[in-house]
Amino acid sequence: MNPRPGRLARWLGVLLLAAGCAAQAATLRIASAFDPQTLDPHALALLYHSRVAYQLYDSLVGRDEQFRLEPALATSWQQLEPTRWRFRLREGVRFHDGSTMSADDVVFSIERALGRSSQRAFQLKGVTGARKVDALTVDFVLDAPDAVLPEKLQYIAIMSKAWAEAHVAAQAQDFNAKQEMHTVRAANGTGPYALVRYEPDVRVVLKRHAGWWGRDDPRNGKVDEVHFIVVKSDATRLAALASGEVDLVLDPPFQDIERLQREGRVKLTTVAELGQQYLTFDQSRAELEFSDVKGRNPFKDRRVRQAVWHAINVEAIVDKVLRGQAEPVGVFLSPLVDGADPALGRRLPYDPARARALLAEAGYPDGFAVTLDCVNTTWRQAVCQAAAAMLTQAGIRTTLRATAPNLFFPKLTQGTASFIEYGWTASPDAWGSLNGLFRTWDRSGLGSFNAGRYSSPALDAVIDAIRVEPDLAKRRAMVGQALRMVAEDLPYVPLYRRKLNWAMAREVEVVPWPNDTIELRWAKRH
Repeated sequence: MNPRPGRLARWLGVLLLAAGCAAQAATLRIASAFDPQTLDPHALALLYHSRVAYQLYDSLVGRDEQFRLEPALATSWQQLEPTRWRFRLREGVRFHDGSTMSADDVVFSIERALGRSSQRAFQLKGVTGARKVDALTVDFVLDAPDAVLPEKLQYIAIMSKAWAEAHVAAQAQDFNAKQEMHTVRAANGTGPYALVRYEPDVRVVLKRHAGWWGRDDPRNGKVDEVHFIVVKSDATRLAALASGEVDLVLDPPFQDIERLQREGRVKLTTVAELGQQYLTFDQSRAELEFSDVKGRNPFKDRRVRQAVWHAINVEAIVDKVLRGQAEPVGVFLSPLVDGADPALGRRLPYDPARARALLAEAGYPDGFAVTLDCVNTTWRQAVCQAAAAMLTQAGIRTTLRATAPNLFFPKLTQGTASFIEYGWTASPDAWGSLNGLFRTWDRSGLGSFNAGRYSSPALDAVIDAIRVEPDLAKRRAMVGQALRMVAEDLPYVPLYRRKLNWAMAREVEVVPWPNDTIELRWAKRH
C-alpha cells in the first residue's frame, strides 16, 4: 500500500525538512502509522495520543525505567486519613510560556480531568475534588478510602489555569463531538518538550524545553528536537528507516521483524505488552444493528459469545498474520497487572463445529449476519479480515467495516458498534482496567471504554469494592474474583498480546515501556 502521489510528495517534504533540522541539532525523527488526533491532554485516553501529549504535559506522578511509580510534579504524598491524600508539589516548576506552576493549576487540572467531556475522568472515580492547602500543597478529597490513589494519577495532565481560561479551554475538548478549540493544536505544559507545530495526519514537531524541572536528571538524553511523522504505509516507514530519513519506527510491520533481526542493519527493542486485544459485543440494544436478525440481539446469549470464541483460530492468526510476534491469550488482563491470575488463562479451543452447535442451541441454526468494526491500521485490519472469514465459516456471516482512527474511536467510547475489535493498555493497578472495560457505563466516568455497554450488577459491586479496599491482599483476591466473573460471563473474547517491537537506527537508544509509549526525556543519539 503506497501513499497517493500528492500525499507522498508532502510526506517527502516533511522528511527533507526534518533532515535539514537534524544537521543543526540532535533531532529524533519518529515514524508511526498514527496521529495523536488532538493535543488536549484530557480529551482522549488512547495510546497514540499519550505517546505525544505526555511529552508536553507532566502529571503529579511518573514512572521509572522499570515502570515503577516515582515522583514527578509532586515530590511526595501521604494518606492523611481514609478519604484524604496530601500531595506536596515541586517548587519552581515552569510552564512552557514561562509562568510558574502552583496549587491553583493542580486544582484546576483535576477539576478539568473530572469534567464530563474528559476521557480521563474514569481514572479519578471516587475523587470528589482537589483542595488548595497552600501554594505548593494540594489535598485530594475522596468519597471513600482509596489506598492506591497515586497509581491512578499517571496521565492526569497538569495544565496552566490562566492559559486554559485565556483560550476558552477550561473544559476538556469534547472529542466525540469533534469540538474545535485552542487545545487541539496548541499546548502549554510543564513537560520535557514544548510544541513547535502540529499538522494533523502529517507531523508533530517538538523542541527541548530548556526550563524543564527534570533537566538535571542523569538518566536524560540530549535530543533537542523531535518529529513525530505519520506514515501509514508499512513499507514506506521501513524504507525511510533503512535510508536514514527517520530514526525510529514505533510500529514496524510484523512480517518484517524476523528479517530485520536477521539482517542486523537496524536495532530492535522488544518488551512484553501490558495490554492486549479483544472482541466485544453490543449487549445493550434489544435488536442487533447492522444485522439480518430482527427483534433480537444474539449477543445477549452467552452461547453465541462462546461460539465467537470457538470460531476464531487465534493461534493461526498469530502465526500467519502476526508472524509469531504475539501470543494467544485467554486471560482478560495481563499477568503483569497486580492481582491478575494467570491460571485463568485457558483459551477455549478453536472448534467451528462446536461454534455452529452453540449457535443452533441459541436459536440460530442458520447463523446470522453482523458487522465487525475495526480500525484501518494495516495489521489490525488484517487480523479482523482473518477473524471475519473464520466467523463466516462458522455461521456468523461477518462484514468487516474498517475505518480511520478519527471515525473508529468515537464508536468505541460512544458504544455505537454492534461488534468491535480493540485493544486496551492496562496499568499495574487492576481497578482502572476493570472499571474502564467491564463496569456498567454511566456519564460519571464508570465503564468509559465498555464499548458493548455490558452490565452486571454483581460484577459492578466487586469492582466498586476493589476501589475502596485498603488491604492489598484482600484487594488482590477481589481482583481475581472479578476476573473469574468476567471469564464466566464472557462479555469479551480475549485475543492476543503483542510483542512490542520498535525498530531504530543503531545510534539511537530508548527505554521501551510495556504500555508501548516512549519517554523522550531518556532518548539518546550516540
